[in-house]
Amino acid sequence: MARPPLLSLTGVTLRLGARPLFEGVDLTLARGVRAALVGRNGSGKSTLMRVMAGLTEPDEGERHVPAGVRIAYMPQAPDFSDFATLGEAVESVLAEEERFRAPIVMSGLGIDPQIAVAGASGGELRRAALAQLVAQEPDLMLLDEPTNHLDIAAISWLEAHLDATRAGFVLISHDRAFLARLTRTTLWLDRGRLRVQERGFAEFEDWRDRMFAEEDAERHKLDRLIRAEGRWAVEGISARRRRNQGRLRRLAALRAERKAQIARSGPAKMALEAGAKSGRLVVEAEHVAKRFGKRVILRDFSIRILRGDRIAVVGPNGAGKTTLIRLLSGEIAPDSGTLRLGTGLVPAVFDQSRAGLDPARSLWETLTLDPALARSGASDQIMVRGRPRHVIGYLRDFLFTEDQARGPVSALSGGERARLMLARIMARESNLLILDEPTNDLDIETLDLLQELLDDYAGTVLMVSHDRDFIDRIATATVLMPGDGSATVYAGGWSDLIAQGGRLAPPEPVEAAGAPARRRAADAGTDARTK
Repeated sequence: MARPPLLSLTGVTLRLGARPLFEGVDLTLARGVRAALVGRNGSGKSTLMRVMAGLTEPDEGERHVPAGVRIAYMPQAPDFSDFATLGEAVESVLAEEERFRAPIVMSGLGIDPQIAVAGASGGELRRAALAQLVAQEPDLMLLDEPTNHLDIAAISWLEAHLDATRAGFVLISHDRAFLARLTRTTLWLDRGRLRVQERGFAEFEDWRDRMFAEEDAERHKLDRLIRAEGRWAVEGISARRRRNQGRLRRLAALRAERKAQIARSGPAKMALEAGAKSGRLVVEAEHVAKRFGKRVILRDFSIRILRGDRIAVVGPNGAGKTTLIRLLSGEIAPDSGTLRLGTGLVPAVFDQSRAGLDPARSLWETLTLDPALARSGASDQIMVRGRPRHVIGYLRDFLFTEDQARGPVSALSGGERARLMLARIMARESNLLILDEPTNDLDIETLDLLQELLDDYAGTVLMVSHDRDFIDRIATATVLMPGDGSATVYAGGWSDLIAQGGRLAPPEPVEAAGAPARRRAADAGTDARTK
């Protein structure tokens, strides 16, 4: 029996200038849908989600939401300026009898309700927007990168909540483990076309590769047909000219079809090269401690890091992970204990706040005005690992167009800003990479390439991350900081840490917040299906 829809899109098209961002999108989201919306950075995923939410009007097509269906969308840049505290902002969308949900959800997501909106960070505002959405218990949740700015404990809480709810949801996320556990349907936005597979994200990559292989085979057949028809046109056009006109029109149509095909973008041509080798010992910390005022960040911590190690640091937000990385890299000094840095270290830093990017500068200026990259006497070239490169050519390696290169950083999406940061640090020779939340906003293909580059990197990597799959793929050791000043080193990645008994504080129970929605859905006999 078909389930009633929550949302339908029919023939939806949206253009950016003359070229469609996506066109002819037909989609029905049924009750209980659990969908991953995937695609390359810049493919239009967030825009399509805003169309689903009714916040962006398409140029063509229709959006239909049945009466009584409640849809909630988590904005990338929430505006809570009308509220004094984050707690007030979260409660503002709830009826009086529903406000009991707000503290449950805020606790699970690690939000202090007393934080003033005026002083809240971007990450705190996004977590509050997520809490506001979850507490509403809508029929359909539209979640754009919900795990950004969440620590692993909060991600686990959100996973448990979404796993338990009967409400529908559509997720845009770079977190493979999160998508693989929760989704049963995959929506793939690729070169303006939306494809739907009634299977979860865990099977997406096999499906994508099959589609690409079939596409390559069809394109090869078309190319052969065009070549054959082209030879006929040259060799046989002189005879029976009138009878040949239909065949000439067919050749023109074939060429138009081939021209209209949008070639898929290859992966970014990122490259990462270590400079001169550092000494075998990179960092040795013995009984190191650090505090800020009365707050103890770290006490009695020891570690020995050798050349080639990949050290991940995990823990709740505010536990001091970035502080530990700054200590280990020598940026700040410990209050007690001894810290010894190895010889010949050449660091490169990826900053999670993107503070090194000036929104008013163009991408061109971001690279050419960087003292570490600028080439004397050449305003259109930069030095890339000791060799001159034209700035446009180098930015194309990271999938930026010439128009983007000349445009401002402020026009870039979160994923594109992350790629620009990677372009800056990968232009330098280094032997110590310091990566603070490098996976935020990156698409799956770029994450795969970054993982391969880190695997082959001859230097040492220190990273902070909440992406469990990425940690498992990269880390040779993981430092767990639970937030009480302790820090424990475990061999291997996140799964190894868990296997060795490492634990964060357990997530809050989700029953109280999710039970009413589950009971309503159970009474209605709803299930999940996407068409």
